[in-house]
Order: sequence, then structure tokens, then C-alpha cells
Amino acid sequence: MVDDALSKGIRPDRIVFLAFTRKAANEARERAIARFALSEQDFPFFRTLHSFAYRMLCVQKQDLMTKEHYDELSKAIGFDLNIASVNDIEEGPSINVDHPILSIINLSRLKKVSLRTEYNLSDVDHTWQEVSFIDRSYTEYKKLNGLLDYTDMLSQFAEQGPTLCPQFDICFLDEAQDLSPLQWEIAHVLNDKTRHMWVAGDDDQAIYRFAGADSEYFQSLDTGAEVLEQSYRIPSSVHTVAERIASRISNRFPKTYKPRKEVGSVSRLHSIYDVDMSEGSWLIMAQANYMLTPLAQDLRSGGYLFERNGVRSISAKMSSAINGWEQLRKGKKLDLDTVKDIYYYMSGNGGRVARGKKKIQAEDDKTFDLSELQEEHGLLADESMIWHEALDKLPSADRAYITALLRRGEKFNAIPRIRLSTIHQTKGGEADNVVVFQDLTVAALKGNEDDLHRVFYVAVTRTKENLFLIEPEDFTRAYQI
Repeated sequence: MVDDALSKGIRPDRIVFLAFTRKAANEARERAIARFALSEQDFPFFRTLHSFAYRMLCVQKQDLMTKEHYDELSKAIGFDLNIASVNDIEEGPSINVDHPILSIINLSRLKKVSLRTEYNLSDVDHTWQEVSFIDRSYTEYKKLNGLLDYTDMLSQFAEQGPTLCPQFDICFLDEAQDLSPLQWEIAHVLNDKTRHMWVAGDDDQAIYRFAGADSEYFQSLDTGAEVLEQSYRIPSSVHTVAERIASRISNRFPKTYKPRKEVGSVSRLHSIYDVDMSEGSWLIMAQANYMLTPLAQDLRSGGYLFERNGVRSISAKMSSAINGWEQLRKGKKLDLDTVKDIYYYMSGNGGRVARGKKKIQAEDDKTFDLSELQEEHGLLADESMIWHEALDKLPSADRAYITALLRRGEKFNAIPRIRLSTIHQTKGGEADNVVVFQDLTVAALKGNEDDLHRVFYVAVTRTKENLFLIEPEDFTRAYQI
């Protein structure tokens, strides 16, 4: 539909494409750029919802709450808010809110319910007086310092959008089943500002109720719907399993879709260790993160490169340092960032780097070879040392893991072909080979049955070729597929 709009002469800056993740928005933009020989700047409104609000409100990075602000607030009120900073969207640091009280505050705003209502629905281990106090303190701190969090941006755009938002020709809103009531307000603002608006989603994949998603609203839209009937991912054998799970969902929009012609395979195994992961792409999912920990430890012991919840089993800094050192030994030149990574894993004070020389001072675009580092920047290690001798500050566990990787023949600086993830965190992903653990937490057993069916529907539908179902350790705490 984007192709069709551009083919008809609609300017790209008159098209809005909003996705839940930056990856999805970028993919749509990159397809259009390739097809029509345009540039990234031609598509200013292919964004996430938060990023779109950020742009429309003309927010600056210095206007956003950062980890330092949360730390300052924690000290002021005598309450540790446990905030971790992550870089997840284009503009500024997004914040991973770990504290349960801040989570309740944010959730009440996304759901547009009173804080007391959300508190009563939660199982948070804090008194109402504590929750109310932190809410007031948090609101006052942001007001006094002129700061916004990411939910503030959505709220402000929902209020000011009718005035701020320009007119568009066409708007696409993806993953609509995951929108919260506050985000639906933004959708209505855009609908009023757009000649044609399309929302796309699948209520069978609505697995973010815990984060405020209102899939029932999506299901109740009375503007007419078109069901896309062809799956381009799922082979027929996996489709049969997916349809069996979907049929258990009591509240769903009726739909029929066809699998790929390829049959694929579905296997039921007693143990994950019955699976040969020596080749191919693998996506291994469990309902809870802790269920993946033993497997992650065994993959390290076996010398497999993998990614867990988006984090590589060997860090980018470590990969850079090891590769960089071996390049130096071969006579290659390195950029400043790579040299800093190398020095990070070398002992100073006359160990591998001379005293006072660990912090290299140089222009950002400067490059270095081994002799220059030795003569001018205090490098004491020489080319006779292989990586585990030169990088003497590498943790012993990581040194053993990298050695195991090399013995297996893995390229530890490559993109991991094995991914471990919770089902919620892998939504939108796919792999040729998918492994699903059927074990459940106690909390999941007590939750909404439709939500649980949807979680495992999402899990099995990540499969492009072969699905492996791992029998649970305890059949009384398991989802039966």
C-alpha cells in the first residue's frame, strides 16, 4: 500500500507509517527507499509512536528524564527507584523502569485509569501511601525541572495533536492490537488529520495486556476489516498446531488464513538436548526468562555463539578487542575506538600498558599500527603474544568461552544464529528452527486463559521450517500444545 501511494505521486513526507519498534519502521522505510530510489530524509514520519510524538512536540534530548534524574529524585525522597538506562529509540535514552511503583504509575496513565484503580489491580508489595507519595514527588520533580518521560510525550501529543499535527494523505498504524487507550487517543488524532488511515493488527497476537494494551478496542472497531489470508512464513504442519491453539481463544475475531505450501515439521522432544543446533538459524523461547538460564550456561560450555534477549553472549567490546589485537599482529591499522577496546582489557601500571598510558588522547579519525602504539602510547605487549596473553584482563570465564568458540569453529564476531528469548520479547521475530518450552510460572497459571493461549500462538508462529516442542518438567505447570 505504501508502494501504491508513492506510485500515484503521493509525496513521501505526506505518508505516516507508525510501528511498535524502530526495526519495523526502518524496514518499511528501507523497502520504499530501495524501490523508488529515494533517501531516508524523504520519509520523516516512518517512526515509532514515541518518536513521532517527540518530533511533533519539538522535544529536545535535554528535556527528557535520564538515569541521572531518577537517581537525583531517589536521593531527594529517600526511595531507590532502580532505574536502568537503555538506548532503544532514535532520540535520547529511553528508560527501562524497573521499580514496581513507577511501573504502576506509568500503567495507570497508559490505561487512562486512576492510580488507585491500578494499584488495587496490582500485587505490588508497597502501601498505597508509598505509591501516592512517589507519584506526587515524581510529578513535582518533572514540573520543577521542566522534564518529560516517554508517557508524558504521548499524553501531550494526545492533547496538543489537533493543533500541532499537519495534514497527511495517508497513515498506517501497525500492531494495533498492542495499543493502550492513551495510544488509541493518538490514533484518533491522526485519523482526523489524515485523508485515509489504515490500522493493522492481529488480535490472536495481543500479548501485552500487562503493559496496558487494549485489544478489545481494536476488535470493536466498526469501520470494516480486511483479513489477509496468506501466511508467507508458516509451513502447513506448524499451521495446524497454530490453528489448534487459536481455536482455544474465546474472544477473538474470526479469521482464516492459508499456510505456505511447504510442509515443514513438528517434533515433540523430552529435552532441549535432543536438538542438534550445530547448523541453521534457531529461536529458542520460554514463557519466563529464568527458564533459559541453564541452556545459556550449557551453550557457553559447548562453545556456541548465541544471543539472549537481544544481548550477545560475547560483548561487542570484547569482540572488538580480540579481533583488533589480532589485526595489529598482522600489521593492520586500527581506529581509536578499537584501540580503546584493546586497552580496556589490558593491565596498566607496567603490565601490558605503561603507567599513565591507559587513556589514549588522540583525534577521533586517527588510526594506529602496533609500532606507533608501542612507541607513542605506552603499549608494552608485542606481536608474539596471542590475544589471551595480550588481553590479560579478560575474565577467565570469558577466555575459556572464547577458546571453546574457536575450537568449535564459530566466528565470535558474527551475527549469532542461535537466539534465546522470552516469548514476549521475541514478538515479530522468526527463524527456520523454533524451539518452545511448555513450562509455565505459577503466575501464568493464575492469569487470563485467552492471554496464555495468545502467548503460545505467538511462539509457534515464529517458525519458518521446523518446530520443536519441549516437554515440561512438571505437566501440572505446563501449557499443553
